[in-house]
Amino acid sequence: MPQDLPARMLRLLSLLQTRRTWSGTELAERLGVTLRTIRRDIDRLRDLGYPVAGTTGQAGGYRLAAGTALPPLLLDDEEAVAIAVALRTATSGVAGIEETAVRALAKLEQVLPVRLRHHVATIQATASALPVPWSTGPTTDPSTLATLAAAARDHEVVTFTYRSSAGTTGPRRAEPYGLVAAGPLWYLVGYDTEREEWRIFRVDRLTDPAPTGRRVTPRELPATDPAAYVAQRIAAAPARYTFRATVPADAATVRARTHSLPGRVQPLDEHTSTLDLAADDPEHIAQQLLSVDLGPEDSIHGTPALAFHLEQAGRRLLRAADALTATAEADRACGTSGTTEPGGTHVPGR
Repeated sequence: MPQDLPARMLRLLSLLQTRRTWSGTELAERLGVTLRTIRRDIDRLRDLGYPVAGTTGQAGGYRLAAGTALPPLLLDDEEAVAIAVALRTATSGVAGIEETAVRALAKLEQVLPVRLRHHVATIQATASALPVPWSTGPTTDPSTLATLAAAARDHEVVTFTYRSSAGTTGPRRAEPYGLVAAGPLWYLVGYDTEREEWRIFRVDRLTDPAPTGRRVTPRELPATDPAAYVAQRIAAAPARYTFRATVPADAATVRARTHSLPGRVQPLDEHTSTLDLAADDPEHIAQQLLSVDLGPEDSIHGTPALAFHLEQAGRRLLRAADALTATAEADRACGTSGTTEPGGTHVPGR
């Protein structure tokens, strides 16, 4: 943002970014200036590269339009923190974006006020990431994350209201250890002082976090790090469906192909592993099994009700394969050109 941009124009730009169209009269009333001043400020924004479009008529007004270049952005505090945290944590697994994200983050942090830079650093320092396959869930309030991250950093006891998976709601008091991002979900790892045990709390179920001002000596976490502890708890949680089998591949390959949580894949030897899956959604297990070959039938065990869902998934794939085969045979009969994949499957030409 140009350093000489007046405060009034910053407010004008902020208004233009919050609504699609503003009339000149509305902007003048909001800013307490004349229409002439609004027109002059709009011209100045255009000179600085902001694509402010003007329309005439009864429904006319001003709006920010798409331009040919990216002008400086005006962000409020929460938006700036959200973007910085996203740039730090959201690039995993996206090929080719890491270097670009680092450059963008460096530019953003260079102009962040000290107070916001402190918020971003606190969340980053107390948070870790845990890849969880097909994890979905609600979003988390960034101000709640900032409060919990600061409490974990300062080893300060925090109180909050928590809704359990059973739907019961009540007050909690904990010594926060760290935050873990698992897919779209965030977890707080902490020691519950009333229940006198380590717990993980889903942050989206947590409201009204409040530091107590009481600082404590950090307890020893019963895991190598917060992400490992969350993985252990998730893996140990009861699930509706389970599946266990021997896989003719080394453990590292099986973990990579199935995106399994730590502990779900165990090596038997250099070329064989055991795969132990659990989920409330049978489709998750079916999708993980598509990426590996299974060993002998007598090594396969699990929830009997899972068989129906696996059969349904297999039938869907067979129907798709039959349709492709029928299309290929029809194209060959008509003399349509195409290509042949390894194994003899004909792929019609375009």
